[in-house]
Amino acid sequence: MASSIFSDCSSARLLPLRLALLPPRPPRLRLCPALPPPMRLLVAARPLLLPRPHRMDSPPAATASSADSATVSADMPAKVIDGKLVAKQVREEIAVEVARMKDAIGVVPGLAVILVGSRKDSQTYVRNKKKACEAVGIQSFEVNLPEDSSEEEVIKHIASFNSDPSVHGILVQLPLPRHMNDENILNAVGIEKDVDGFHPLNIGRLAMQGRDPFFVPCTPKGCMELLHRSGVEIKGKRAVVIGRSNIVGMPAALLLQKANATVSIVHSQTKNPEEITRQADIVIAAVGVANLVRGNWIKPGAAIIDVGINPVDDPESPRGYRLVGDVCYEEASKVAGAITPVPGGVGPMTIAMLLANTLESAKRIHNFN
Repeated sequence: MASSIFSDCSSARLLPLRLALLPPRPPRLRLCPALPPPMRLLVAARPLLLPRPHRMDSPPAATASSADSATVSADMPAKVIDGKLVAKQVREEIAVEVARMKDAIGVVPGLAVILVGSRKDSQTYVRNKKKACEAVGIQSFEVNLPEDSSEEEVIKHIASFNSDPSVHGILVQLPLPRHMNDENILNAVGIEKDVDGFHPLNIGRLAMQGRDPFFVPCTPKGCMELLHRSGVEIKGKRAVVIGRSNIVGMPAALLLQKANATVSIVHSQTKNPEEITRQADIVIAAVGVANLVRGNWIKPGAAIIDVGINPVDDPESPRGYRLVGDVCYEEASKVAGAITPVPGGVGPMTIAMLLANTLESAKRIHNFN
């Protein structure tokens, strides 16, 4: 996951529905704190439903009219891409399909989650995933292992789930304890059940022309779903991804490329990141730095997907802090054509895409359309 400056953050094809761009609710404006003059950015390493997915080089048609696309007049306030609403729509679609599959062939999709250790945040994530599964009718399996478990023990449980026909998706909750090798453990998950999309073969297929992965990592997939459902035109547009982690940045860039955007990645060695970002019709920011992307980084009318979730001090909040994104919302919303809020933007989509991947896996395994 995200660690320090300029690292990707995350937690992680559907039926067209109504437009997900809503008029922005009047926020309590807070000025973003001033940042020092631009310097070279630092990076810290790491963190369809329904029948067979569309080929990824031919994304589904946008569900909104061109008048509602991101290319709007710069003198109008940005429209809010409501991730909560879209995630709710996705979950409703999944519930319908899960019920249809159960009635037709008696199969219920199953998701297995392996949690090692007792990190409070990881426990919360796993609990939320279990609740989400129950809400749509997906069966959930859970294994909780102590912090001092060996890699062999974890891999043993993965092997058991790989061979269990009632399990269609396997998720190993990250981060793992320091004594474990993430790569060894994630590679043990069968590619046909890798609903997190982290298996190197899935990423490799994502990177290749003419190939489709079994699964796409959930958070980048959620970003693309927000763009598609919001009527944002991608083909032929210039896109910038800020951040290049294996979890969000690189897969997001590959997905945009598959959708025929011209893609640039802003990273630790990028010179003049503001200038490059200002050329983008679409920006996906996933770096874990509060308010890094200012309003003067944004091209008028651009679509902004903000993956960042960063706590900042706020004496007025009962918790003493509030959550903000990697993009200064107060500034960017005056320039952009469409923008995701934080919270309530990309976050809700990650678990929704995990459920979608699990359903897709069950359909593929049982050849159900």
